[in-house]
Amino acid sequence: MAISIAQIVISVVLIVLILLQERSSGLSGILGGGSGEGDVYQKRRGLENIVFRATVVLVILFAGLSLANLLL
Repeated sequence: MAISIAQIVISVVLIVLILLQERSSGLSGILGGGSGEGDVYQKRRGLENIVFRATVVLVILFAGLSLANLLL
C-alpha cells in the first residue's frame, strides 16, 4: 500500500517537473510555437539543471518502486 502511494506522489511530481522543463523561451515555447528559433543546443544551468537532474532521479526511483511493487 505504501509503495502505491509513493508511486502516485512521485508520478505527480514527475509530471510537474517535466512540464517545467522548457525547450524555448517565452509564451510561444509554452504553446508550441516558435519553431526554428533558438534550435541551438544550450547547456543547462542553475535551476534548469536541478530540475533536469531531479527528473532523472525521480524516474529511476519510480522505476525501482514499480519493480518492487511487481515483485511484492
